[in-house]
Amino acid sequence: MLRTFASAAVGAAMSAAAFSASAAELDIVDTAIGAGNFTTLVAAVEAAGLVETLRGDGPFTVFAPTDEAFAALPEGTVETLLLPENRDQLVAVLTYHVLPGAVMSADIAGQTLSPETVQGSTVDIDATDGVTVDGANVVAADIVASNGVIHVIDAVILPE
Repeated sequence: MLRTFASAAVGAAMSAAAFSASAAELDIVDTAIGAGNFTTLVAAVEAAGLVETLRGDGPFTVFAPTDEAFAALPEGTVETLLLPENRDQLVAVLTYHVLPGAVMSADIAGQTLSPETVQGSTVDIDATDGVTVDGANVVAADIVASNGVIHVIDAVILPE
């Protein structure tokens, strides 16, 4: 069953203050910036030119890797993706972390599914015992933003 980690896991994963009641007034990008544990993700979103998109109406569901998740990638991966000549690849990786619509934990509890991402490929979600997204663990769920929802994951997922 999908667990909603509204306080304990969010506090462990990032500053709980960033996700107070006012977080729902912030868009996905500003919510991530305010958390302080998504600096790599925010830098990648900026480099890919996706800031305005993720500040748009949405709604979006974002599986947001932490800075630690990006740091666990092979050495040089992030730096390579951030190069201007690799922008298309970076956009593909980032949009693979996004679903159209707002998908809350209650919507998928007890299910396995493969929804299509904004990138165009499907992602495998298993919400039968905890929640995994392409093998990455959801460590905090249902962080509501004004234009969608963020679920924090402990690994960067990559399209095939």
